Amino acid sequence: MTTATRSGPTPVRRAGGLLRHRDFRLLWAGQAVSSVGSNVTVVALPLVAVAVLDASTFQVAVLTAAAWLPWLLIGLPAGAWVDRLPRRSVMVVCDLFCALAFLSVPLAAALGRLTVAHLLVVALSAGAARVFFETADQVYLPVLLRPEQLPEGNAKLQATYTVSHVVGPGLAGLIAQLTGAVAALLLDALTFLASAVLLVRIRTREPRVRRTGRSRSLRQDIAEGLRFVVRDPYLRVLTAFGAASNFGLTGYQAVLVVFLVREVRLEPGLVGALVGVMSAGGIVGALLATRVGRRCGTARALLIGAALAGPPALLIPLAAPGIGLTWPALGGLLIGLGVTIGNVVKGAFRQTYTPHHLLGRVTVSMQLLNYGTIPLAAVLAGAIGTRYGVGTALFVMTAWQAVTPLILLIGPIRRRRDLPAAPAAS
Repeated sequence: MTTATRSGPTPVRRAGGLLRHRDFRLLWAGQAVSSVGSNVTVVALPLVAVAVLDASTFQVAVLTAAAWLPWLLIGLPAGAWVDRLPRRSVMVVCDLFCALAFLSVPLAAALGRLTVAHLLVVALSAGAARVFFETADQVYLPVLLRPEQLPEGNAKLQATYTVSHVVGPGLAGLIAQLTGAVAALLLDALTFLASAVLLVRIRTREPRVRRTGRSRSLRQDIAEGLRFVVRDPYLRVLTAFGAASNFGLTGYQAVLVVFLVREVRLEPGLVGALVGVMSAGGIVGALLATRVGRRCGTARALLIGAALAGPPALLIPLAAPGIGLTWPALGGLLIGLGVTIGNVVKGAFRQTYTPHHLLGRVTVSMQLLNYGTIPLAAVLAGAIGTRYGVGTALFVMTAWQAVTPLILLIGPIRRRRDLPAAPAAS
């Protein structure tokens, strides 16, 4: 069994104290920078494929799938390894790896060697690094913060992540309009380098992971995390909901850029601006999440967030030139609001509810399904778009997203005001 002795993080007692928490500020800044770069890539990579390489709808969808496929391929062993390794070191190595991967795209383009296959390898490589980074990040935050600080910390990180969804696509569209989509990926490489530098400057010493008792295999460690999720009534339902919701969200996002460019006839700059506006609701959601959780209860906050993230998706296929762009903008705003409220509440709940020595494995066990459906959704959306048209694919995926909130009505969440602080067996 793996155990870790928690050293007390820097005491923070005053209101807004996390703003005075040096190491949290460094973590926050690093994630802000790399998130902006990553969300430049969300628009820039499909634009490179469409505008530079004239890729098909299916090829663009496969690129989206490739970025998430590693969760299915290496997710479970990654969680077990993260529970055995220094988390900050894992995050720094992943940042440096991603910087090299994205730097290879403008280099290949300059040499005239850029292909869709190259973009596919980059998406897969960055996706693999993301599996390790995001798992380590979820486990590392409770090392820096006390349990009562986690909701505020998660809300701040989620707010930054959401702002990056607004700024990143806008930057990608602007850069693509002015200098070409390939140049936007150079910005992403630089942001990963900046993130690595900021993480290295964190002073808090991470407790050494000590292994006690008889030696355990990687398979046993993986099984322990899976059993915890499968047997827990709250984590089980949250995992199923996350998987279904991500299927719908990624399904429509995989074909959204193609739809806006080829069906609605928008310029790259306007595509980036619209995608940014659609993500802006998440900023409000991050600011309101902890307040909604306190006032309405954390369990009810999850239901509210799910309701906002579901039915409004049906507005997105109504996109049309001019005033018709109001519909996808409004739908995206409401989805961003709901998804962010749910993510903040769920993230803090998982970090405090799960025994710390299991947190990496529990996190990645949930993400295996949460993110594992994403490549399947992207490929299916691409196939539907190729066979029946991109507009049909967009409608099918948004219709799926509209009904996903019903999953949270299964199990104990619907009967509670607040989520529990610890498993019942404790």
